[in-house]
Amino acid sequence: MAFALTPEREQKVDDILTRYPERRAALLPVLWLCQRQNGWISPEVVEYVAARLELSTSIVKGVVTFYTMFFDEPVGENVVWVCRTLSCDLRGGKAIQDHLETKLGCTAGHTSSDGKFTLLKAECLAACGQAPMVQINDHYYENLDVELLDRIIDTHAAKGGEAAAAEFATFASFPPRSSGNGASGAAVSSAPPPPSREAVRLASQPPPPADEKGDDS
Repeated sequence: MAFALTPEREQKVDDILTRYPERRAALLPVLWLCQRQNGWISPEVVEYVAARLELSTSIVKGVVTFYTMFFDEPVGENVVWVCRTLSCDLRGGKAIQDHLETKLGCTAGHTSSDGKFTLLKAECLAACGQAPMVQINDHYYENLDVELLDRIIDTHAAKGGEAAAAEFATFASFPPRSSGNGASGAAVSSAPPPPSREAVRLASQPPPPADEKGDDS
């Protein structure tokens, strides 16, 4: 069955196309619109985007398979990215992944049997100062422990992603949202957190001695 965007999203495509001198430049935002509606970039979506932007399907498919943010096979209602870079691993990233695999009943790269969660690993999600953390859909959840993570996952499953984000997501969420008070006590303000002790320590170090050769001039 052929894929088609809703009339509202078709209008958004028209608006996007006015921003670029060439249709090909609109490929990424149009793919995002399609994935938000369909959940993944199916072969039918590839064909639709190729026709809409007057591109070959091979060009569209090449972009989809290059970027990890695009899914070329079905995923669950919620996509959970576990950050496994060094900063997160030093603060329990592997334990977070292991716990999620047990809780969701699937290993990284797979989807839970109820279809609610797909579990994936990320090399870095750029929140090293708030490790360990995960990204679920468009929201960051940071400074995690197993108990907090369980509450986040349970809220996603019972009430949906927006309810979970409103209660638990941190300042790094995308797209930005207004400030509020979460019952969990997790930070929801748009203001960044205070610097870590290590950051303060490094910033307070005296500058290195001047280069002796430079002083002779």
